Amino acid sequence: MHELHNYNLLYREEEREMIPLCADQGVGLIPWSPLARGLLARAGQEQHTTRQEGDGDRQRFLYGGPGDGDVLAKVAELAGERGVAPATLALAWLLHQPGMVAPIIGATKDGHVPDAVAAVDLELSKEELKALTKPYQPREISL
Repeated sequence: MHELHNYNLLYREEEREMIPLCADQGVGLIPWSPLARGLLARAGQEQHTTRQEGDGDRQRFLYGGPGDGDVLAKVAELAGERGVAPATLALAWLLHQPGMVAPIIGATKDGHVPDAVAAVDLELSKEELKALTKPYQPREISL
């Protein structure tokens, strides 16, 4: 098993090298921050939280990319169409990705666990999966 740092609909940089390498070697992946520090769980709602203030530069580096607003809008739209929580939809997308074993969620409220569990049984169509990933814009990495 290999723990992926920050793999979710808003930050997919691990798709460049780490995920293909792990798939090639038969290594299962445990993604961290599958809901992008709660941003995906609140898709379609107010996004400002006290936690974001404390995260500062890290939050700005990971999230707030050029396509993030479009990704959040698509999550909110499809979650509404399917009648599920945005968190359920975002976690279901993650579970449809190759090599994913078990996302590490940070459940802090009563509703978080049922939303996460519901993702296991939520089947997404190829069209839905494509619609969720299409708005993403890779980050420019500067060395």
